[in-house]
Amino acid sequence: MKRFKGLFLLSVIVMLVFVTACSDSTTGGSSGKDGEKGVVNIGYSGPLSGAAAFYGERTLNGLKMAAEEINDEGGFEVNGKTYTINLVPLDDKYLPNETASNAKRLVQEHKTPIIFTPHSGGVLALQVFNEVDNFIIGAYTSEPSVTEGGNKLTVQIPPKYDGYVEPFTNYAMDRFGKKIAALPTSSQYGKDWTETLLTYWKKQGGEVVYESSINFAKDTDFFTVITNALKKKPDVLFIGGASEPTAKVAKQARELGFKGGFIVMDQAKLNEMEKITGSYEVLEGAVGVLPLIYSKAPGVPSFKEKYNAKYKEDPGSEAGIHYIGLHAFIEAMKAAGTVDDPKKIYEHVQDGLDAIPEERKTYLVPKITEAGSFDYELHFGVVEDGEVKEMEAK
Repeated sequence: MKRFKGLFLLSVIVMLVFVTACSDSTTGGSSGKDGEKGVVNIGYSGPLSGAAAFYGERTLNGLKMAAEEINDEGGFEVNGKTYTINLVPLDDKYLPNETASNAKRLVQEHKTPIIFTPHSGGVLALQVFNEVDNFIIGAYTSEPSVTEGGNKLTVQIPPKYDGYVEPFTNYAMDRFGKKIAALPTSSQYGKDWTETLLTYWKKQGGEVVYESSINFAKDTDFFTVITNALKKKPDVLFIGGASEPTAKVAKQARELGFKGGFIVMDQAKLNEMEKITGSYEVLEGAVGVLPLIYSKAPGVPSFKEKYNAKYKEDPGSEAGIHYIGLHAFIEAMKAAGTVDDPKKIYEHVQDGLDAIPEERKTYLVPKITEAGSFDYELHFGVVEDGEVKEMEAK
C-alpha cells in the first residue's frame, strides 16, 4: 500500500513538472524562467507559395526587418520585463479559408495577440471571429470596407484607396483633360476601385468614354481591348492590377499611339512598372502611389540601405508599411503595459504611433482613426520629364 502511494505521488509530481514546462514554452507573452527574457509571438498569414508568393515574401520582409531590429537591440521592455519578438509566419496561398485556419492555429498554439494578413479576403475571413478569439488583425489592404463594419480589433495599416481618388483625378484632369477610359483588373478589388473613381470623375464634370476590364490571370495580349478604348479618344487611361501586367498595358497603349496620361490604381507600383517598360518615358503623365524609395519620410534612407543589404533589392510599400506597423504595435504594448491583452494594446495604438522614433518612420502616420485606420499624411507620385516626383495630397 505504501509502495502504491509512493508511486502515485511520484506520478503526480512528474505530471505537474510536465504541465509547467509546457505552459512556459508556448505562450505569446511568455516570461520564461526567472531572469530570462520573455517572448512575444506575432502571427502572419499570407501567400508564401503560388503565384502571389513574391508579394507575400515582401510583406513578411518588412515584419522581419522590424523584429530583427528590435531583437538586436536587446528586445523591448514592458512593466520592467524584457521581451523579444518571435515571428510565426504561415502560408495561406492567398486563400481566405486558409487564412482563417492559420489564425485559429496561431491563437491556439502560439497565443499571438496580433496577426498580420496582406489581402482583403483574408482580413474579412478573420473578422468573423477575431473579436471572440481576442486578437488584433494587422490588416494590409486599402479596401475601405474593412474598417466600416465596427470591428474593434482591426487596424488597417496602409492608406485607404479612396483617399487617392481626388488627387489622382485632379492631377489627370488638369494636365490632360476630362475624357477617361477604364481598363483595370477584373478582380472585385478592381471593380470597387473603378466604381469609386469613375463616380468621382463624373461628379467633377468628366466623361467616361469607355469602360472595360482585363483578366490578367488569363489575358496576355491586350491589343483588342486597348484598341477599342483608344477609338473613343480618351485623354486619360485608368489602368491597374499587379505591376507587371499593368506596365504591359501602358506600354502597348503607347505603341498604339496613346499620348495621354495614366491613373494607376494602388496595387501597381510605378518603380516596378518601369522595370517592365524599360524607362519612365513610357509612363510620362502617370499618377499613382509614390514608390517608397522616392519618399522624403525620415526613416526611408536607413531602411532602404538595410533592406538593400539584406534582400538585394529596393524596398516597396509592402515592406515599408509592415515595418512601421510592427513598430507601432510594439510601442503600443509598452504604453499599454501588456503584451498579451489585445484590447488594451489596441486602445494604445495612438500612443504607439506617437512613440515611433523619427529614424524608423518609413511613412508619416500622425494618427489612427476612430474606425481603426492609419491616417497618413498622404503623398503620391507622378511621372514628369522621365522621373518620379513626389506630390502632396491637399
